[in-house]
Formats: sequence, C-alpha cells, structure tokens
Amino acid sequence: MSNNKDIADELESVNEARLHKKNEEMDDSANEDELSTEDELKKQLEEANDKYLRLYAEFDNFRRRTSKERVEMLQSAGKEVINDLLPVLDDLERALKAMEDSEDVSALKEGVQLVANKLIKTLQQKGLKAMESINQPFDADFHEAVTNIPAPTEDMKGKVIDEVVKGYLLNDKVLRYAKVIVGS
Repeated sequence: MSNNKDIADELESVNEARLHKKNEEMDDSANEDELSTEDELKKQLEEANDKYLRLYAEFDNFRRRTSKERVEMLQSAGKEVINDLLPVLDDLERALKAMEDSEDVSALKEGVQLVANKLIKTLQQKGLKAMESINQPFDADFHEAVTNIPAPTEDMKGKVIDEVVKGYLLNDKVLRYAKVIVGS
C-alpha cells in the first residue's frame, strides 16, 4: 500500500507541477498580453500626440500666412485707385503751369473744369457716388445734422435745407456722412 501511496503522492506532485507550469504559462501569456496592450496604447498615444503637434504647427503657419497676406493686401489696396488718379494729377499740374503763363481766364476755367470732370469720372468708376441731400428728408443713416434752422415753408420741416459738407457713398455704403442743416 505504501507503494500505492507513493505512486499517488508522485502523481499528485506531477499534477501540481503541471498545474504550476500551466499557471506560469498563463501568467506569462497574460503578462505578454498586458505588455502588448500597454505598448499599443503607448504607440497610439505617441501617434495622437504627433498628429496634434503637426496640426498645431499647420494651424500656426496658416494663421501667420493669412496675417501676412492681410497686411500685404492693406498696403496695396489703394494702389489701383492711386494709379488711376495719376493722369488726373498730371492734368492738374499742367493746368497749374498754364495758369502761371496765361492771361485768358475763360480758358483756365475750362481747363480746371475738364480736370475736375476727369477726377469725378475716375472716382465714379471706382464706385464713389455723391449723395443727394438738399430737399430730402433728414436721415441719420446718411446725414449728420450740424444745426437746425426755422424752415422757410411748412413742407420743409424735417428736410435738409442746406449742405455744409457733401456726403459720399462707396459701393452703396456710406463713406462720408453729409453734414447738413435741417429745417425745424
């Protein structure tokens, strides 16, 4: 019997050894799974961080580029208008030079009128339009009241009687408000 007991003890120790070995293998595989999962998470974190840094740098470059473009656009915005006004300036200089030598006032008036018409035409082509204010109802969206005076007739109350400074629209938006005298 002791022989059977020895065999049973030996079988039990073999089973324990197998169980122990199996547990160690399971622990090793679990550790490997944990390590591989941890490595994958670290890798994903690094990738996300890299994407974030690239996106941040790209946005920063975009912001700097648009800021630079805006500054350049503001600096060159008036270039076209000024270029179109240069011929008017040339004509005005010629008129001033002609005034020094000429005795004919009517010819000078005509020359100055031509220069003024050329200036007005150039500005109109750029979208400038003079406001019509006199005899119009006062409108705070277009007019700035300088003063009120008694209206000469009853129908002129609340209307613009005189214009101190002409108002202008640029592409249908107020560029300068007309300074007016309103009848009360």
